[in-house]
Amino acid sequence: MLILRYAIATLIPLACLLLGAVLGGWWAALALVWLTLFAAGMDHLLSPPPIGTTHAASAEALSVTLASGHLALLPLASLAFADPTQTWGETITLALAAASFMGQVSHPNAHELIHRRPRALRRLGVAVYVSMLFGHHVSAHRLVHHVFVGTESDPNTPRRGESFWAFLPRAWLGSFRAGHAQEARRHKAGTLPAYAIYVGGAALALVLAALLGGWPGLLGFSIVAALAQMQILLSDYIQHYGLTRRTLPNGRLEPVAPHHSWNAPRGFTSFLMVNAPSHSDHHMHPDRPYDALRIPEGAPLLPYSLPIMAILATMPRRWRRNMDRRAEKAMAKAPPLP
Repeated sequence: MLILRYAIATLIPLACLLLGAVLGGWWAALALVWLTLFAAGMDHLLSPPPIGTTHAASAEALSVTLASGHLALLPLASLAFADPTQTWGETITLALAAASFMGQVSHPNAHELIHRRPRALRRLGVAVYVSMLFGHHVSAHRLVHHVFVGTESDPNTPRRGESFWAFLPRAWLGSFRAGHAQEARRHKAGTLPAYAIYVGGAALALVLAALLGGWPGLLGFSIVAALAQMQILLSDYIQHYGLTRRTLPNGRLEPVAPHHSWNAPRGFTSFLMVNAPSHSDHHMHPDRPYDALRIPEGAPLLPYSLPIMAILATMPRRWRRNMDRRAEKAMAKAPPLP
């Protein structure tokens, strides 16, 4: 059963993290190894998710389990950061492993949830992003990124030649403002504005971390959230670098097509990241569940898995050497405008 592969890839590091937060010891280190070295090695041994599979009902159950585990991990980690019996090595390892899990698993899973139709699932996805102090991503992603991807109107589309370190503050602030502007247009009197939930929820999460772990808990929680946010924006940077949408003769933007997103189908990280590396199909069919995503014909492929590309993205010169020419070729292969 295909969902079992997703469950094994994602639930094992979550279980190790929860045990690490409660018991200390090597559990968090095992999670960190699973998310990094083990994932890189297994990418060469396993096949990526097969194309054309049908959606399984158990896919939502896994998403709910992962989101629930994420929400349990944050208060437990806040307590662990203040635990005087933990060594500095255990504390740092737990923080790095928790941030890696949130960037590689919690984020793509929450991204999946905010695109689902049942309101309860969407709210659970919002809760995950709010707990990472990044709630505005929900509005910016659904109302801005999916509408204006590949254009200068989308803060989360990187420009060719733009380094990740220049993109990072521009995308964070730009998406916050653009998402707020879209929500302001949609807001109905008598309902709680979305940004009140995002900002208020983030403040509540910080207060909870401080109450549970004092200053060490608050500091540790803030560092984990910041690292998770950086990984979220790294995903946007990697998956859309140098790919732009053209203007049609009638003045409208061309429809979103396979060549507007980078894809990285790999044998293990595709399961670990809830099939987020199949990104072109997601942008063309936002409501399609993760276990049914495909790699469309003509979709550009990244040379390495998303985690390895994330490392390259932090090194601007090496990134440009790897990606600028590929981006030019991908756009040159785009079909002619009608």
